[in-house]
Amino acid sequence: MIITYLKGDATQPIGDGNKIIAHICNDVGAWGRGFVLALSKQWENPETEYRKFVKVYDYLYVANMIAQHGILLKKNQPPPIRYDALENALEKVAEFVMKVSSSTPSVHMPKIGTGLAAGKWELIEPIIQKTLVDKNIKVFIYEL
Repeated sequence: MIITYLKGDATQPIGDGNKIIAHICNDVGAWGRGFVLALSKQWENPETEYRKFVKVYDYLYVANMIAQHGILLKKNQPPPIRYDALENALEKVAEFVMKVSSSTPSVHMPKIGTGLAAGKWELIEPIIQKTLVDKNIKVFIYEL
């Protein structure tokens, strides 16, 4: 299994069966910039149930993964992404996907951690590979 890269909107995942939209949240409860704006346009529950897996349709869930410490305020501060927290959160996503999916499970996301969390994709991609793809979970990365 490999990661599939697509041009498109991660809030409109493709394919059949149960799907999970995964994204990174900060640990201070700030919700108002980045990918969360697209989520809030579609559904209100992901914001109100900030630290949970949120069912938005019968077949579609949003995974709010806390993997960012604080928010990036200045360019000279360390990136707020926490790679170990991301790995832990993706492990929980894998467990959740296996519980809710009777057929081929899939996880859909933007390039998590590379925006407001200021992470490096070359460090994030192997974490996704290890926690999801190596467990036969289809992963789709969307780029607008």
